[in-house]
Amino acid sequence: MAESRIGVVGIPGKWSTEILADAVEERTGYRLVIDMNEVCLDLERQRLMFQDVDLCRLDALIIKKISASYSPATLDRLELLRVAEQAGVRVFSRPLNILRLIDRLSCTVTLRNAGIPMPATRVTGDVGAALTAVQDFGSAVFKPLYSTKARGMCVIDAGRDRREIERQIRAFQAENPVMYIQQKIDLPGRDLGLVFLDGEYLGSYARVSSDAAWNTTIHSGGRYAAHTPAAAVVELARHAQALFDMDFTTVDVAETDTGPIVFEVSAFGGFRGARDGIGIDAAGLYAEYVLRQLSV
Repeated sequence: MAESRIGVVGIPGKWSTEILADAVEERTGYRLVIDMNEVCLDLERQRLMFQDVDLCRLDALIIKKISASYSPATLDRLELLRVAEQAGVRVFSRPLNILRLIDRLSCTVTLRNAGIPMPATRVTGDVGAALTAVQDFGSAVFKPLYSTKARGMCVIDAGRDRREIERQIRAFQAENPVMYIQQKIDLPGRDLGLVFLDGEYLGSYARVSSDAAWNTTIHSGGRYAAHTPAAAVVELARHAQALFDMDFTTVDVAETDTGPIVFEVSAFGGFRGARDGIGIDAAGLYAEYVLRQLSV
């Protein structure tokens, strides 16, 4: 498959996008980084154009990133890629599978319906119900339904004045009419990313928080470190990711005093965590996997 034309959907100039495009080019001699902002769907002619390339004529597409930040528009961009898939282009991972992970609520409902342990969670558009959740949880994390790397999240503690708590809730609700509220978990200074390729477990890394941050994300000053979880943690993550049938993904897990819990399954997975925390070339492994699939 040395002549395969494989496009990488991502953010031009971003490290993870470019390193995946590098890996594909090294193995095929073809390089195309696709910015979905510049894609045009022509339904009459059944063409999906990026610049002068009809994506419906490629051999495969690998979706590394669909937009710089998540929003309902991200779902629309995935719908565009379904046209290429219908035309016979292999898409990794399938757009319909990614759709279920972009929306935090869709991911959560799927996990909980399958009995995956998660933090206590409430979802509401009612300020009174949100206030009750804060009081019941003691400390609650309010999360946008569409976000990554803790962007837009905030912690509201029950110990504050009731009017101040309500003010904070209303401020969050102004940007998030449907409020997703989770009990804040006391983490041991880290949470984990467990990496899977085609359902096969590749390894784990820890995200270690900085002293100043309530969360462990690299965006908030955290760092990656090597970590070997217990077999039960790996099996939990394996079960969680299997619900979504992703070609490549990372499962975010926390180890607590009462056992492991899952925060989410990633729509795209983390190349940098795999490299810095585990020491593996996830981009290269992913490119080789795609080429194997195309040769079947």
